[in-house]
Amino acid sequence: MLVLNDIIGSVNDDEIAEKLHHLGHHDRIEFIRMNVADTARSRQKVTTDKGTPCGIALSRDKRLYNGAVLLMDDQRAVVIRVNEEEWLRLSPTSTDAALELGYNAGNLHWRIRFDGPDLLVALEGPAQRYIDRLSGLIDANRVTVVQP
Repeated sequence: MLVLNDIIGSVNDDEIAEKLHHLGHHDRIEFIRMNVADTARSRQKVTTDKGTPCGIALSRDKRLYNGAVLLMDDQRAVVIRVNEEEWLRLSPTSTDAALELGYNAGNLHWRIRFDGPDLLVALEGPAQRYIDRLSGLIDANRVTVVQP
């Protein structure tokens, strides 16, 4: 298992980008795909797109991000690729419904953000699982699931 315990830099750093360009021509860049939620984990086991098993063991003050370079030498580079995050958009029909929706989202510890009157929930599983948890509000037409 390849142990990765530091972030060397970003794919956007000039010096790193130049080295990555050369390694890329020789198909020597390995990518680790992960969800946004996994970037907060400082210790995890992963596998690169080329099948290399890796153990990430970062100090707690480091955080993974899209384009983080974890290894780079003359033979290869290992780069983080973060999957695009999907959001469920929920639209309350009244102020009371908005308060209840916000209470439920907070009580369930969902990662959220606001977009005007709408509440966006970061999907860390199937959307239906979130919708089922709010079925009372949705069935009573107090909250609408907005389709993208």
